[in-house]
Amino acid sequence: MLNKIKETTTFLQSQGIDAPEIGIVLGTGLGGLVKEIEVIKAIDYDKIPHFPVSTVESHHGKLIYGIVKGKKVLAMQGRFHYYEGYDMQQITFPIRVMKQIGVKNLLISNAAGAVNLAFKKSTLMLITDHINLFPSNPLIGKNYPELGPRFPDMSEPYSKKLNNLLKTIAKEKGILLHEGVYVPVTGPNLETRAEYRMIGKLGGDAAGMSTVPEVIVANHMGLPCCAISVLTDECDPDHLAPVSLEEILAAAAIAEPQLTTLYTELIGRL
Repeated sequence: MLNKIKETTTFLQSQGIDAPEIGIVLGTGLGGLVKEIEVIKAIDYDKIPHFPVSTVESHHGKLIYGIVKGKKVLAMQGRFHYYEGYDMQQITFPIRVMKQIGVKNLLISNAAGAVNLAFKKSTLMLITDHINLFPSNPLIGKNYPELGPRFPDMSEPYSKKLNNLLKTIAKEKGILLHEGVYVPVTGPNLETRAEYRMIGKLGGDAAGMSTVPEVIVANHMGLPCCAISVLTDECDPDHLAPVSLEEILAAAAIAEPQLTTLYTELIGRL
């Protein structure tokens, strides 16, 4: 793994990617933040050594290097998922590379279903904690002390500093920003009524299929991170209606400008 990280980092540096300060992961239907980037370089994933290739139709599959609010950023326009058949090390490999190339803070987004019935679709939820229901973990296997400790602490997986800044920005901008617990499942199917009930009883406020592997690896490496879910459907087990990808993308598109505002303002204040 260490050699692969080094090779990928060296390649990206050879492409002119120089010490980005902030890493960004853009989830399903949430690629619009790229419009706020003064793009210096865009590289397709399939051109990057050791990078997986996104197979999800709503994920563009590009690594974008540029400037936002005077800060150098490196953005993943499209992420990788467990349900695509990748293992956890592949899914989180880009986060390892981001840290190695100089990223100091990681901003993550995703689309998720609202299990908390007080939360409505097309609103945002700041993730304050998570319950990991994935059957695997990116830290399983040999530990490399150069990357992080064997048993990393997870008492604060989401940076309080970043979360507090986001709450302040949301208040200033009049943006409704829920706070809650995110629960990832494997997918790619959506959950059953009984599964939504279980997630709610466990203490989950939103369900999705991503994010937590990246957060675990970020914590392992001492990389502060935050994550926001765009709530794309309401998961009421007593009144559960079918939902399509098209409806999920449409709901995400409504809330995306608010997510873009929060993250661009946060970047400016870091």
